[in-house]
Amino acid sequence: MGIALTLQEYLDDSHIAYEVTSHKKTDCSAQTAEVSHVPADQLAKGVIVKWDDFFVLAVLPASRRLDMNRLKKVIGEPVTLASEQEVSMLFPDCKTGAVPVIGPAYKIASVVDWQLDDQDEVYFEGGDHRCLVHVNGVQFDHLMYGIPHARLSA
Repeated sequence: MGIALTLQEYLDDSHIAYEVTSHKKTDCSAQTAEVSHVPADQLAKGVIVKWDDFFVLAVLPASRRLDMNRLKKVIGEPVTLASEQEVSMLFPDCKTGAVPVIGPAYKIASVVDWQLDDQDEVYFEGGDHRCLVHVNGVQFDHLMYGIPHARLSA
């Protein structure tokens, strides 16, 4: 499958310089970092949470875990993890669980963990468990412009 079409079009329309790298199929971000030889601090992962009928994409390094209490403070509402079915609905051109971290491409509100703010290089899921999108830190900052940044992880 490669990079999801929605993501590719968004990156191209935003004039983002990026590379796509392939890797062996993985089941989690820690495995992806390992098989891709990417530092887990530089691999951004997405976690979809919800409250009522609203969804938010929390973006954090693969080396960290989402702290739901911190996220609740940022959002101001109690949140729960979205179901696989809900995530698949939000990312229709992606494999289940292969969530790209670029929420605006999918019209999803987002919040970014500040652990990603000073990375020189950032990698993220392309939508299929077999490829990563690689951008430099400046390009990632451009993609995350206007999105709240906060301490989300532990």
